[in-house]
Amino acid sequence: MLLTREIYLDQIRPFYESDLIKVITGVRRAGKSVLLSSIRNELLDRGIREDHIVYINLEDIDFEYIQDASSLNSEIKSRLAGDGRHYVFLDEVQHVPRFEKALASLLATENISIFATGSCSTLLSGELATLLTGRTVEFEILPFSFYEVMLYFKLNGKEWDEETMFWNYLKYGGFPLRFDYKDETAILRYVSGLYQSIISRDIIGKSVGYDKSRFRDIALYILANAGKELSVDNVVASYSKSGGRQVSPRTVYNYLDRMKKAFLIHGVGSYNLSGKAALRSREKQYAVDTGFRTVSTNTVNIETSFFLENIVYNELLTRGFSVFTGRTYRGEIDFVAVKNGKKCFIQVAYVLANEETLEREFGAYRKIADASPKYVLSLDKPDLSRNGVAHLNLLDFLLRRKDLYLT
Repeated sequence: MLLTREIYLDQIRPFYESDLIKVITGVRRAGKSVLLSSIRNELLDRGIREDHIVYINLEDIDFEYIQDASSLNSEIKSRLAGDGRHYVFLDEVQHVPRFEKALASLLATENISIFATGSCSTLLSGELATLLTGRTVEFEILPFSFYEVMLYFKLNGKEWDEETMFWNYLKYGGFPLRFDYKDETAILRYVSGLYQSIISRDIIGKSVGYDKSRFRDIALYILANAGKELSVDNVVASYSKSGGRQVSPRTVYNYLDRMKKAFLIHGVGSYNLSGKAALRSREKQYAVDTGFRTVSTNTVNIETSFFLENIVYNELLTRGFSVFTGRTYRGEIDFVAVKNGKKCFIQVAYVLANEETLEREFGAYRKIADASPKYVLSLDKPDLSRNGVAHLNLLDFLLRRKDLYLT
């Protein structure tokens, strides 16, 4: 059975009847199309007539005749059945050049609510985006969170020990279709194939003269160092050293930008805890899914905590937080999580095995005067809270048994 992704539906429901275009973005195979189907089914359950729902999958060969804004506009209008409000679903709408022009025209002339998905973060950017300024609301969909994985297995009558499943999730990630496979070789083949497909279709695409080998090498370096503050100079030096080849900083920036636009990675800016301001000029990068880190680097080093940080970062995004790294005079805090004008601070560790580790993780907060709640997340089960800093077991946090408090 398919999982109903309630955390996203809860965010989108207030906009079902809105004239704003509901834009659902995210990496390929994260579940955008299934989410559209869930919204469609909810509308039917509310009594909306089926002939007042228009659903077009623009990756379906049946609709390959829709080649421009004009043909998209004509197709949708031909499906509007009589009076009353209609609900239009457009899956992977970025395949239609100048689609924004059609949507702007439809909003101006028809009584419709539009839902659109796309696998590119620039879905509504560029010159034509001015046609839709102030007329859209965007929701990014990520692969399954660990909480959703456990719900999915329960829904399908499969029993898994949560700790065993956690290590599986950490290594292979949360893309929904990968759970159709049990054999490790099959899982890796699926995740690797998906990763290569995203590179080929959403990053390299039809670019003339694009060096695929160079891009894959640099992408590997970026994913292998996810969770560390990225230095473009280090990327250039590492690439040159690895094969005696040269690459310019501008090329690396271009590759980073393309990876972000395809949702392979997210850039995380710094939050100056002294000046209390966001500093976007210095970024860490986190992978959209830890399975991509595994297949691209062939390693899973849990004790560095970067894999765990990646899981926590994606979980915070799923819950609707804006996330930064915290910059202090002494060093940094892993995350500053902000929502609705309130925030908390988070440190992530593998295990708090000795006094030195305890001092490093809890002591990071010593010079922070801000009274917002402070947390250390680790895999330790005993409550190790101290000096006003709360300790949470990582699985308790991911499985919603314990939550964050914000001020």
